[in-house]
Amino acid sequence: MLAATPPMGWNTWNTIGRNIDAQLILETAQAMVTSGLAAAGYEYVVIDDVWEGPDRVDGRLVAAADRFPGGIKQLADQIHELGLKLGIYSSAGTLTCEGELASYGHEETDAATFAEWEVDLLKYDYCHVPAGADGPALYRRMGQALRATGREIVFSMCEWGTNRPWEWGASVGAHMWRTTGDIFDRWDSIVDIGFRRQIGLEAYAGPGRWNDPDMLVVGMYGSGNVGRGGCSDVEYRTHFTHWCLLAAPLMIGCDVRSMNAATAEILLNGEAIAVNQDPLGAQARFVGEQEHADTVSQVWAKPLADGSVAVGLCNLGEQGRTVSVGFETLGIHPDRSCMVRDLWAHEDVGTMAGSYAVGLEPHASALVRVTPR
Repeated sequence: MLAATPPMGWNTWNTIGRNIDAQLILETAQAMVTSGLAAAGYEYVVIDDVWEGPDRVDGRLVAAADRFPGGIKQLADQIHELGLKLGIYSSAGTLTCEGELASYGHEETDAATFAEWEVDLLKYDYCHVPAGADGPALYRRMGQALRATGREIVFSMCEWGTNRPWEWGASVGAHMWRTTGDIFDRWDSIVDIGFRRQIGLEAYAGPGRWNDPDMLVVGMYGSGNVGRGGCSDVEYRTHFTHWCLLAAPLMIGCDVRSMNAATAEILLNGEAIAVNQDPLGAQARFVGEQEHADTVSQVWAKPLADGSVAVGLCNLGEQGRTVSVGFETLGIHPDRSCMVRDLWAHEDVGTMAGSYAVGLEPHASALVRVTPR
């Protein structure tokens, strides 16, 4: 099955924006290998908007010759030689979000072109859609065109949740779909998109079909194309923890060629990644929220294939707080003893029954695995 677990990789947009070229993309792909990101599961290198040339040639899209002198196929070959996969971008409208040529009315030709280039993922945006056009129908057209190529291409819909794509995305051939507008490198953006707007969407996720709350801003520190303020390492760790629980696609946005040790530690946490990539394919559900003066805490729980439960305890407020979870809310009898493992400390906390509690500083979270004995 294609995209049996949430796709993992890197996307050009957050760091490079419009200033992309083949050399920058290849350098990043090489850095993904040398840094250990590729070995950890990050395999897609996704070219976002502004790769396109100014005109179609014989009806086909071509890459901007000055920035991609060897074309996309040559770059795909180089990416594949590194053991990675290549993704590319287009839009369901007449133009892309940055005003470049897009795929409306050219779906079959463009899908065939991407397949000939040996592209492995298509991110398909929703800009410049003609007035009155039916969004689901436009995505169905591209889904059909991709399937007709015979090549396995992950279909990533980016229509920002406009038409509730979680309800129909899988039926048009998509493997993942954005549930919201763009994320920014700000704590309030992470909270709004991840902790508020994903509640209740878990029923629509599973192997081959994933809710996508947008790319990771871990390690941006206010730089790049989605700066808008920047977050702390504590906030980035909470961001990554929650995206792992949500079974969200993990698409890195920072410049991995120069990421610091703290960023690498977050992105390479194998135990957190294992939660995200768990073969059961469940998305975490919202267990509950507590308000304490100006402090708000949330608990989320994700069932895992081995019968254990991954639990995120999150302090979203501005004061330190002890956050707790009752095992009964996880579907575990309160008298049953459980082993609790801290997936950031990489150690077993101990065997306990009934509940688990942890003290958390502002904007911090804990990620634990609760295993009934």
